Amino acid sequence: MTNIIYPCLWFNGNAKEAATFYSTVFSNTKITSENPIVVTFESAGQRFMCLNGGPEFTFNPSISFFVLLENEEELDKAWNVLLEGGSVLMPLGKYDWSRKYGWVQDRFGVNWQLSFGKFQDVGQRFTPALLFTSEQHGNAEKAVQFYTSVFDNSSVVGILRYGKDDGDTEGTVKHAQFKLNDTVFMAMDSSLSHAFSFNEAISFVVSCKTQEEIDYYWSKLSEGGSEGQCGWLKDQFGVSWQIVPAVLGQLMSTPGKSERVMQKVMQMKKFDIAELEEA
Repeated sequence: MTNIIYPCLWFNGNAKEAATFYSTVFSNTKITSENPIVVTFESAGQRFMCLNGGPEFTFNPSISFFVLLENEEELDKAWNVLLEGGSVLMPLGKYDWSRKYGWVQDRFGVNWQLSFGKFQDVGQRFTPALLFTSEQHGNAEKAVQFYTSVFDNSSVVGILRYGKDDGDTEGTVKHAQFKLNDTVFMAMDSSLSHAFSFNEAISFVVSCKTQEEIDYYWSKLSEGGSEGQCGWLKDQFGVSWQIVPAVLGQLMSTPGKSERVMQKVMQMKKFDIAELEEA
């Protein structure tokens, strides 16, 4: 199976404003499509979806984006723009893992970890980073093994564990890097007291070409989790996914058909491509 995995950010009516803002933060970034519900943008070849979902969910640091920038001037610019109306979680400075690094939460609540380095170190500009804390603490390695068993072209790149002098639970994941269908993700555990965990504010879209793919990912990822409406599900760790037909955007923009397709979408949990095409 081949599929595309990309993040969806849940906004309260200001998806276009956010997408426009990110287009000013990062070079080589542009809005690629928009409608009243969804705005998509691409940056350095990576896709983001911004959804006008409402006030139900808000961002938190459980999922952040590690951003690798090769130009120090660009890093400083991005940091300063993201900081306007935002807040610092880790100050911009020198750390063991980077000559220049900082963690900032922007004005919308989205979390970014900016790091100076070489693109070849990761192979992509933006890497989703999952923080397993609260009731999910200690599950990072289990999650990495599970996700890499579900997706094709996947592998565990490396796992670094906390030692006895690292100030966290020895043996749990200090940093892990893994690939899902050649898209790099990161994960870590934290036993510190955090008043947040995974929610629907950030989900991952899996674009599927066939009904067989939809059935497979829906079955695998929802096992031990929960099924939602409109192709959404939560996996056993509380991370949200959208299992979506690749053809959905085309169907929803077809004149004379889009309204009927939307009605079908709102009635479904797992998507049925044939039913959508017949709408």
